[in-house]
Formats: sequence, structure tokens, C-alpha cells
Amino acid sequence: MLRAAFITLSESRSIRSAAEKTWLGQRLSRRFVAGTTVDDALAATAAMNQLGLGVSVDNLGENVTNADEARHSAQLYHQMLDRMSSQGLNANVSLKLTHMGLDVDEAIAYEIASGVVEHATRLNNFVRVDMEGSPYTQRTLDFVHRLHSQPGNAGHVGAVIQAYLFRSEKDVEQLIAARIRVRLCKGAYKEPPEIAFEKKSDVDANYIKLMKLLLKSGVYHGIATHDENMIRATIAFAQQEKIASSAFEFQMLYGIRRDLQEKLVKEGWRCRVYIPFGTEWYPYLMRRLAERPANAIFILKNLFR
Repeated sequence: MLRAAFITLSESRSIRSAAEKTWLGQRLSRRFVAGTTVDDALAATAAMNQLGLGVSVDNLGENVTNADEARHSAQLYHQMLDRMSSQGLNANVSLKLTHMGLDVDEAIAYEIASGVVEHATRLNNFVRVDMEGSPYTQRTLDFVHRLHSQPGNAGHVGAVIQAYLFRSEKDVEQLIAARIRVRLCKGAYKEPPEIAFEKKSDVDANYIKLMKLLLKSGVYHGIATHDENMIRATIAFAQQEKIASSAFEFQMLYGIRRDLQEKLVKEGWRCRVYIPFGTEWYPYLMRRLAERPANAIFILKNLFR
């Protein structure tokens, strides 16, 4: 019920408009979003690097309505890639295809996304193509496979797989076969029971199954979770299979479970923090709460610290 409520809230334009103007909303955005500018995001990145954490930076936004918006969004990614390189930061970028114009024109979106990936390749960096709701799943994976197959791009672009979808095991197998890097998460969109697991226990079981496939593939993947049960299962499997700690990484969100992020690094595991920035923080935060409603309790406990 909580998950459905947060997803509904993420889609409400009126509540979003009101929330973004309140003191509480602004405080929330400062706690879990690294400001509104590239400077803000890169300052947060440098601070995470000092703690031994890698970073993936995302300019918040999706579903742009014209090509000019999409090209402007891409320019921020080009700027970030150059500055990450010049500052020697341990960081890459994450982007959504609807932010690159997928709803406007697929050819334009591919041109724009391809330009960002080619830029990252020249700098020996990496682009994560984020996953959106199920209407975009196949198109997003098609884009990633196509981008990855372009000369020089292999290893510089990756996908996201959502464990709550029935189709994900097959998608993982195809991505592994192409040696494409995957970020594995549970999923944070409202999906019909015909295509997605509804029970948390079923999602968890599928997550662990997919995690094992990924870790045994020999490709460098990201295990994205704050769920300590999933983290323990991953560590236990890696140790059992003698998979090196350098062969994969855990991934977590900026501002959530900082203690756990630092603990993993101290224990010798790699961890990357997903740092969002920009003004469109409200739908992002609601979907993160939908992904794991227990985060709501954590946020309330830590809001005034």
C-alpha cells in the first residue's frame, strides 16, 4: 500500500507543485539532491571521493517535449564529463532517454545519447542509461545494445535492470552475452501484475537470482540496493564463489545510508553513490520511497539532523 501511495504521489502535478515550494520540500531536496547546478553536483562528487566512494551523476529530468530541451540537457552531460576528467574525479554519468528526447523523436534521441557516449568513450569514462517505466523497457535496452555495438563504445555504456519485472532474467542473459555492464535494482514504477512481481519476497528472490547471474558473468556490474539482506546475500555469494571485491560494486543513493556506504568501503568492497542534481527532485524522491518504503522512516528520522 505504501509503495502504491508513493508512486501515485510521484505522478501528481498539483502535489509536486505545492511540495517544491514548501520549507520541508526544500529541506528534503537539499538532503537527497546535490543542489541545482553542475558545480553543486561536482562538489558533492569530490566529497564522496574523499570517503573512498565512486559516483554516478544524474541531471534530474525526463519526458522533455522538444528537441531543444533535449539538446540542452545533453550539453550539461558534456560539461560534466569534461570537468570530471579535468578534476580527476572517480565519477561517471547516468541519463534517461526521455530526457534525451525519446518521446519527441527516436532518431534525435539516439543522436543525442550517442554523442554523450562517444564523448565518454574519448575520455575513457562511462554512461549509464537509466531505466524508466515498462513502456520504455524494450526501447531502452535496444538503445543500449545499439550504442554498445558501435566501434569503440564497448564497456563505456551500460543498462539498468529492474528485478520486479518477469522479463528481467532473459534481459540479463542477453546483456551478459553482449558483455554489457548492468546496474541491478528492484524497480520503482507502478507496473501491472501481468508483467511484474507484486510480493516483496518474490522481488527479493528474483533480485538474488539475477545478482548471482551477474556476478558470475565476468563483467563489471553494479548491485544497487540499501537492503542489508540483499547486501549480505551478495557478499556471501561473492565469497563462496571466490569473486574478487574488485569485480563488481555496490551502488547506493546520495544521502541514504551513508553509514552503510562507508562501512562497505572500510571492509574492502567497492561502492558507488548515485548523485542527482537539478530542480526536478520531487518525482525522483517519491520513486525512491516507492522502491523501498522503509526509506521513508529513515528520512523522517534524519530530516532534522
